[in-house]
Amino acid sequence: MKPINFETIIGLETHVQLRTESKLFCRCANQVEDAEPNTSICPVCMGHPGTLPVPNEIAIGYAVRAALAMHCTISATTRFDRKSYFYPDLPKGYQISQYADPVGTDGHLLVAIGGKKHRIRIERLHLEEDSAKLVHTADGSSTLVDYNRAGTPLVEIVTKPDIPDPKTARLFLQELRLVMRYIGISDADMEKGHLRCDANISLRPIPEDFDRAKELLGLDGNVNTLFPKTEIKNLNSFRSVERALNYEIRRQTELWHSSKPPLNATTRGWDEKKGVSVEHREKEHAHDYRYFPEPDIPPFDISQHWVLKVRDEMVELPEDKRQRFENQYGMNLADASVVVEDKTVADFFEAVVSELRAWLVALEEVSGTEQEIWEKHKTKLVKLVVGWMTSRLFTFLNEHEISITDSKVTPENFAELITLIHQRRVNSTNAQVILEKMFLTGNDPSDILESDDLGQIEGDGIEKVVGTVVNTNPLIVEQYKAGKVGVLQFLIGKVMKETKGKADPEAIREMLMYRLK
Repeated sequence: MKPINFETIIGLETHVQLRTESKLFCRCANQVEDAEPNTSICPVCMGHPGTLPVPNEIAIGYAVRAALAMHCTISATTRFDRKSYFYPDLPKGYQISQYADPVGTDGHLLVAIGGKKHRIRIERLHLEEDSAKLVHTADGSSTLVDYNRAGTPLVEIVTKPDIPDPKTARLFLQELRLVMRYIGISDADMEKGHLRCDANISLRPIPEDFDRAKELLGLDGNVNTLFPKTEIKNLNSFRSVERALNYEIRRQTELWHSSKPPLNATTRGWDEKKGVSVEHREKEHAHDYRYFPEPDIPPFDISQHWVLKVRDEMVELPEDKRQRFENQYGMNLADASVVVEDKTVADFFEAVVSELRAWLVALEEVSGTEQEIWEKHKTKLVKLVVGWMTSRLFTFLNEHEISITDSKVTPENFAELITLIHQRRVNSTNAQVILEKMFLTGNDPSDILESDDLGQIEGDGIEKVVGTVVNTNPLIVEQYKAGKVGVLQFLIGKVMKETKGKADPEAIREMLMYRLK
């Protein structure tokens, strides 16, 4: 019998640690990963009797900023709730979160997949305090608790079950990280726990296989429902998210084909070393947490005036910047995505383009208005900028482990180098030498070109060398004229050697072909 086919249904619950100075409900320092354990704590975040929480206004503003970036509807009134459960990492015996009235609802995030944009709906975005960090001893005999993290502010972002496969889940998280960094509310570093994710996944027979699935499994009712989901925890990297979801698809498919589909919601932990998920417990439901309004913090309004103020202060979001780069600079989605991946890189790129326009207009050989000149050369120049940034400049940055903002290469000098390349005053090989010296010294490319004699040999100078190479290699010339066009590269190499790499290979090729035709 033909096996039943399934569609994958995935939803994500992500926690983003906010980059505030202090915790969510007290004045203890936030962002203390390197501090000694249990040194950034106080009676409030430790839940001592008689203490009262005071909400962090900056954290609330960050949550509103995140909700706007996720295109959410902002609640006019919001409140905190107590989420009750007992675990060593929760000193109060409950967590202050938001249940009934989150900061934002009904948003979305666009994810680029194969050149197309996929909309992932956001169900809700809310604020909550983080729990403490559990540290297990090497032999597994004990668990230590570091309460420095307890009470740090988080926004939790819950998606609808719109994610069709593990790759899209990874891309969603990478886009979410980028957005959080752009709007400046979090470093969103998964390795450091600034961005954490729980993945919910279930399988459902495709519509054509509904009847066979019911018959095979002896199910009554409609199989066109969301089956009990499996929640996967301990996902601390984008790679582990994708691997864990792929494993879970295989595991659940085997259960279905064994006539034992998951009938209860469960929580499983991901073991990265073994590449398997391990069952922890049956998954809790909302009523298990006994949510009720936080009595020590009254509901509060998020005024339209405040929302508009936050919106006015928002930076251009990655998805908007990519679209603008495609429209304004004629970039393809792949190039736009590479540049936009880091806001400082995108800012550097735009500064280079701005300087490049000024250089272009100043050239004697061009004519027309600034816009006419730019439109004529834009496509070629933008490709040059992106290519030299991503393949050359990025190499130096990575080798020296510095950011583009710490580099000695300024947008002005980089634009000047691109202009020299565009004018064919320097070839690719020597341009790389110039860029490296710019990177190390911060000097102007024109100064390096002159002082190191790296400029191109042009016109009569090249023709003279080409003539010498042709005359001294008669056998190669005969082979070329006999149809072995590949030997032309040998002659080009000879000319390049004679000119010490200071001639344009394209110009050499044209001269050789003209002379040998």
